[in-house]
Amino acid sequence: MRKKPCLTAAVCAAALILMGAMPGDKGVMSKEGAYTVVNTTSIAQNVEGYAGPTPLKIYIKKGKVDKIEALKNDETPKYFAKVKKTLLTKWNGMTVKAARNAKVDAVTGATYSSSAVIENVRRGLEYYQKHK
Repeated sequence: MRKKPCLTAAVCAAALILMGAMPGDKGVMSKEGAYTVVNTTSIAQNVEGYAGPTPLKIYIKKGKVDKIEALKNDETPKYFAKVKKTLLTKWNGMTVKAARNAKVDAVTGATYSSSAVIENVRRGLEYYQKHK
């Protein structure tokens, strides 16, 4: 019995399309309602905090950073909680250009995690500016 090459090719093509749309894809910039959301999972995959990558979702609305959310990471929860509380709101309300160039200080006691978050934000906003 001979398989139909068209069906096999169609299944392979569909799988590749679905895989390309997965979160963490290099070009992840999506729309969520009024927001453009940049996911830094793959565009900053080599940026590491104390215990590994610190991916973020950056929510942009009308050319301004609205909010930044931390995605799953392996940072020490106690220290990363400081980063989330203190650092993630620093860019809120800034234009993308201003936020990208902002000089933001690291959180004392969580320097590696802070530095990784700051670099993730910079790369995410750079990606947004190039692909909007």
